[in-house]
Amino acid sequence: MTMSRSTRIVLRVLTVLILCVIYVPLLLVLVNSFSASKTFAWPPRDFTLDWWRRAAESQGALDALWVSVRVGLAATVIALVLGTMVAFALQRFRFYGREVVSLLVILPIALPGIVTGIALNNAFRTIFGWQLGFVTIVIAHATFCIVTVFNNVIARLRRTGLSLEQASADLGASGFTTFRLVTFPMIRSALLAGALLAFALSFDEIIVTTFTAGANLQTLPIWIFNNLFRPNQAPVVNVVAAALIVLSVVPVWLAQRLSGDAESLGAGR
Repeated sequence: MTMSRSTRIVLRVLTVLILCVIYVPLLLVLVNSFSASKTFAWPPRDFTLDWWRRAAESQGALDALWVSVRVGLAATVIALVLGTMVAFALQRFRFYGREVVSLLVILPIALPGIVTGIALNNAFRTIFGWQLGFVTIVIAHATFCIVTVFNNVIARLRRTGLSLEQASADLGASGFTTFRLVTFPMIRSALLAGALLAFALSFDEIIVTTFTAGANLQTLPIWIFNNLFRPNQAPVVNVVAAALIVLSVVPVWLAQRLSGDAESLGAGR
């Protein structure tokens, strides 16, 4: 399709405007993290690294960071196992209700977080009788992290097909050997990309966590929210938010690179 020059100019201007709306506020947070002011004043008059030092020494922020890392890793492991199993079951087998199961697996990522949080809170406390804490946060995060792994793996399985696995079986390889030498190498980058996205999704989650964390445990996003309007805490919160922005870029960039490489390889085949 050939576009006119005016259409291309309009599209470029719209693209720049959309990117500005998304990334200028994030840039302001990064700049404000170096501001010497104790408030969110703009523009900053002086710059300092003192707030970064105080953030690194903040025990509350470090404890919350450690909780977020542990929750993210645990939720990612659960999502990897369950998401991969469901993807294989739905892609390799035909059974009654297959489409309904596929819809139910994807649905949690589309549901409002507050609805998911309230539902899980009620289920944990009233049906199972559990105390809210680390385990309930991990289970809650795994419910929507499974979707990211599932989507990556099932997309890869659809592209690769069954020919290589059937060839391996025809040559006498066992099911485990075929998975280890043929299937796993084909889906390895999809698994890693799904894991990185799942961890990033869990690390940033706040709404569902609010309903499933209980009173004695807080993740880093909840710590930021609780300290945002406290006196003298605004600069430290700015630094933590800036660090999160930088750290969040890494897994998303890696996931995109892995998916892109895999697509290139698939196109080459």
